[in-house]
Amino acid sequence: MRNIPFGQPILGKEEIEAVTRVLEGPQLVHGPRARQFEEDFVSFIGGGHTHSVSSCTSGLHLAYVSLGVGSGDEVILPAQTHVATAHSIEYCGATPVFVDIDSRTGNINLDLVEKAITSSTKAICVVHYLGLPVDMDRVNELARRYELLVIEDSALALGARYKGVHVGLLGDAGSFSFYPVKHITTAEGGMFATKHGELADKVARMKAFGYDKMVGERVVPGLYDVDMLGYNYRMNELEAAVGIEQLKRVNEFLELRHANNEKLRRALEDVTEISLLADGDDVFQHAHYCLVIVLIGAAADKRFEFISSLRAKGVGVSVYYPGPVPQLSYYREKYGLEGKNFPGALELSEASVALPVGPHLKEGDTDYMVDTVKSSLRELR
Repeated sequence: MRNIPFGQPILGKEEIEAVTRVLEGPQLVHGPRARQFEEDFVSFIGGGHTHSVSSCTSGLHLAYVSLGVGSGDEVILPAQTHVATAHSIEYCGATPVFVDIDSRTGNINLDLVEKAITSSTKAICVVHYLGLPVDMDRVNELARRYELLVIEDSALALGARYKGVHVGLLGDAGSFSFYPVKHITTAEGGMFATKHGELADKVARMKAFGYDKMVGERVVPGLYDVDMLGYNYRMNELEAAVGIEQLKRVNEFLELRHANNEKLRRALEDVTEISLLADGDDVFQHAHYCLVIVLIGAAADKRFEFISSLRAKGVGVSVYYPGPVPQLSYYREKYGLEGKNFPGALELSEASVALPVGPHLKEGDTDYMVDTVKSSLRELR
């Protein structure tokens, strides 16, 4: 029996040595590595302006605050996402307005977005679900027509591009996650991105308490002014050092993800008890965070037994996500919403299982997973 984790960071001596150099040096924050990581990230995504931050969630929060989203405003977002997508709206005092998903892709159902727009709508937040880009032409057309902002939650989408443009640069602002099992890791941490230079300048100050002068800009150390409400959302030098080394390997990581996804998809696409979410193409370039299989019919009623069988045989799996966000206690109690109002999100939450495709997979792991999925399905019959 194999032991295949769902996700695992790929860290080597380069990352260890980079962290050691930081620890041996004089500066743990406000240093050159965070700036280098930001510059390297701009090179990878092909433009824009970036700021390293403490998490993807803080990057989303900065996006809303810096763009003036606040009390009385509504933000449209998909019901199927990580709770952080909604929390970052709540932090601003704005109201999240949930929209169901397209069950073929897991992305927000754009046919329903326009119906959710009201006079209080300030922004649309799209989530590139598990690395598959949303149709951003349609999103931006709606945004132009109704004068709305567009925020991209790109937590699971590093490497994803829509018509050749990297996600995070297609709306007004975006945010990426570097949690340990993401495409690259900095342990914790994230990256704010935007194509707007003035917005980037504002976020640079807002992520560091609202200082009018950064550490290296102060004529006298310790003397500065604060003319805005800011936050402590910076990335430290240790995390940035790891990020610099990880970015050097990101193309290798992505190639392995694409290859593992293709092997699994090709071997599972004809299994009658499951369906697969849409894959990418030349227009919707997928980042392949994982491969989601959706159990069909009687198999869906036995998902927990199926998951238990896979795990007992050494296959690490996950669920994206535990339920539509409106069904989680905080949102259900505050807004009086139920998951049943979002049938696409509810079905995906209750019938899907995510399989690993990360670069940590070893030779033969994809074949083993295919055999294990098929044998576990047979056991359910």
